[in-house]
Amino acid sequence: MKIKAYLKPSCGWSNGVRTIMRKYSLPFEDIDIINNRDNYAEMVQKSGQPLSPCVEIDGVMLADISGEEVENYLLSNDLVKPNDRPAESPTNAGCSDEEHAKMATKTIRFF
Repeated sequence: MKIKAYLKPSCGWSNGVRTIMRKYSLPFEDIDIINNRDNYAEMVQKSGQPLSPCVEIDGVMLADISGEEVENYLLSNDLVKPNDRPAESPTNAGCSDEEHAKMATKTIRFF
């Protein structure tokens, strides 16, 4: 399975996607859309919209999706088997006010 995840370096939604990838031991390409203009443009072009995270699994684009929704997609399409491993962080939560403030001062914005 080939997985490309268009993620912010620090974000509740993006971290939820990373958590699911680790829960199922799935190798994936973690693509930084905040600090690389080309990565963000590629995500928008492929997904048809500007919101993240977006996860492409074997050519299927899941746009503006949470980790919980990624897990549901993987399970419902028999791409992974259920496991009892607990998620190490929330899989369906946005950024805290503190995380938003940190991103506003430490990241380069292209959009």
